[in-house]
Amino acid sequence: MRKVITRERVLLFGAMALIYLCIRIVSDAHSFPDHPNARAVNNAWRILWITPLHFLFFEWTLRYWRRRGWPLSLLLLAAHILLWSAGLMYWRNAGIALGIYTPLTEFRSLGHNASQQFYASLMALVLFAVLRHLYLHYKLRQDAQRLRIEKQEAELNYLKAQTNPHFLFNTLNNIYALASDKSDAAPEAVLRLSGILRFMLYEAGGDRIAISEELRIIDDYLELERLRYDERLRISFRHDVEDGHQALPPLLLLPLVENAFKHGVSETRGGSFVEIDLRVKNRRLAFTVRNSADPDPGMPVEANIGLSNLRRQLELLYTDYALELLPGNNDFTTRLTINLASHV
Repeated sequence: MRKVITRERVLLFGAMALIYLCIRIVSDAHSFPDHPNARAVNNAWRILWITPLHFLFFEWTLRYWRRRGWPLSLLLLAAHILLWSAGLMYWRNAGIALGIYTPLTEFRSLGHNASQQFYASLMALVLFAVLRHLYLHYKLRQDAQRLRIEKQEAELNYLKAQTNPHFLFNTLNNIYALASDKSDAAPEAVLRLSGILRFMLYEAGGDRIAISEELRIIDDYLELERLRYDERLRISFRHDVEDGHQALPPLLLLPLVENAFKHGVSETRGGSFVEIDLRVKNRRLAFTVRNSADPDPGMPVEANIGLSNLRRQLELLYTDYALELLPGNNDFTTRLTINLASHV
């Protein structure tokens, strides 16, 4: 059975009681301008009766009635209001007997007094119902927002989980190629890979890292590729970063570099090159990767898993960005621009 009395619900009804008290005091100020203290005490005494009854009604009785059908529920509601009114009248009389409640009008008749308590009970019911509905609507929206954020975080973690093995698989292939050729560069390649693995295990798990760290990983990866291709490949990496401490999601740029080698350089014969340019100024990042490429790549560029994952990560992380894929006759250019201030 679900717990009815919780701290959240008690605070909610306490806040609603306070709002009701303020409305009553302001409303009564026009009718009894000469008795401000008596008005406040009288309304506080009334609140002590109304609030617990409304708590029980909305948090327990209403749930029970919903299972009984609407005709019976409406009948029970009418009976409930009548009981509230009678109870409120007796509660008022108890306050008078205890010297707490001060009558501000002369007693006319029992019927007149009962009708006043009925309208007071009805007004309280409507006010509590409206305030409770507004709160529940707000809470539903907050819960929906929280679920959206949790879903996005889960998707980002999934995309990262895909990116890391994808990258490691390609890097291990490079080292395997060096080992197969009995290259003296294989030990250095393993050392470079260990540095990348250390980064992935201990630093890439966070939400963001410094751009200088991303540059270091790109440098390590480029060194691995230099060891693999030796003199057959021309690599240039230019970067002009205004502040290397600016934050960036880990391994956001690396897939574009990796893509240049896997789907560009590795599929071309002779004259292979990779040109990388990174500029960060005024919190705007511009990252361009241009590489030699086969004029007929066979597989559509958009089908690339790494680029698809990157595009989806950008959609989840930034509101102001652009990712352009520009195939040429014998080259391929990828251009990424991000407003780093637009991180969600």
